Amino acid sequence: MRPAHLALAVLVAAVWGVNFTVLEIGLGHFPPLLFSALRFLVAALPAVFFVGRPEVAWKWIVAVGLVLGVAKFGLLFVGMDAGMPAGLSSLVLQIQSVFTAVIAFAVLGERPTRLRLLGMAVALAGIAVAAVDEGASGSLGAFALVVAAAACWGGSNVLTRRASPPDALNFMVWVSTVPVLPLLALSLLTEGPSRDLAALRALDWQGAGTLVYVAWVTTLFGFGAWGRLLHRHPASTVAPFSLLVPVFGMTSAAVFLGEPVSALRWCAAALLVGGVALTSLAPARWAARRAAPPTAGPAVPPQGTAPAPVPASVPEPAPDPVPEAVHPVDVPAAGPTRAGS
Repeated sequence: MRPAHLALAVLVAAVWGVNFTVLEIGLGHFPPLLFSALRFLVAALPAVFFVGRPEVAWKWIVAVGLVLGVAKFGLLFVGMDAGMPAGLSSLVLQIQSVFTAVIAFAVLGERPTRLRLLGMAVALAGIAVAAVDEGASGSLGAFALVVAAAACWGGSNVLTRRASPPDALNFMVWVSTVPVLPLLALSLLTEGPSRDLAALRALDWQGAGTLVYVAWVTTLFGFGAWGRLLHRHPASTVAPFSLLVPVFGMTSAAVFLGEPVSALRWCAAALLVGGVALTSLAPARWAARRAAPPTAGPAVPPQGTAPAPVPASVPEPAPDPVPEAVHPVDVPAAGPTRAGS
């Protein structure tokens, strides 16, 4: 990978990691469901007029929009608003890789290798350590909401795999059109029109800046740049950079929000990131080696195709032997995956 592409991959991971800190700031200006709805509205408009027609069937756009946009990001934003720290959220969402593998086995019949099962066990141990750490000082209910968001992200990963979108940015923009009205309706029902109107009337430059960041920087720039890297390099080369997302997430939350990072939380981070790496990356490399035909010359790594994205959080997995990317956007959204958040 050329130095410029290496720097771009690190920059995208940093953008997605810092996104969690920006989300925390944005939740001080908007109710969570309204914030999520506005995020998708700003991401979709006016971009939807410039990315061209959808390149996959509408059933996949609607399905991913509901599971990823409404369920995953709705739960993430509500969980963070209920007290889940930004840095810990960026870490816990990585368990989506385990949920993806489990759902893919149940729905697609994809059998995990022994190494992938080991990675899942290690990642789950990291979640258990994180839960103990959060339970000692925070809300386990908010923690459970973010874990549920990761499960929804896993479901959207499998849907995206079935959709196989050829253009990550095009797919993400069209998916962003789906959650806007459902999230607005949920916000009016649960958060109340008076609270929503008060937030919109009090909108200032900081609140507007958080919307621009999570919609344009995290979603449009992040997934556009990530898709470009995946067109130029094998996915096995690009995907490991997404493991930097929780590193940037926890670091930025500590620096800008003053979130403490205990020794137990660093232990959870090491277990979770290591388990996700085993779950997402190593088995794909083995599969690629087994699939490669014998040759007298050096093996040429398989080229990955651009995966479907996540708003707020990490890029979506592509079919084997391309490794599952770790996330996100939100993230954003993927999501996002990818998106986080």
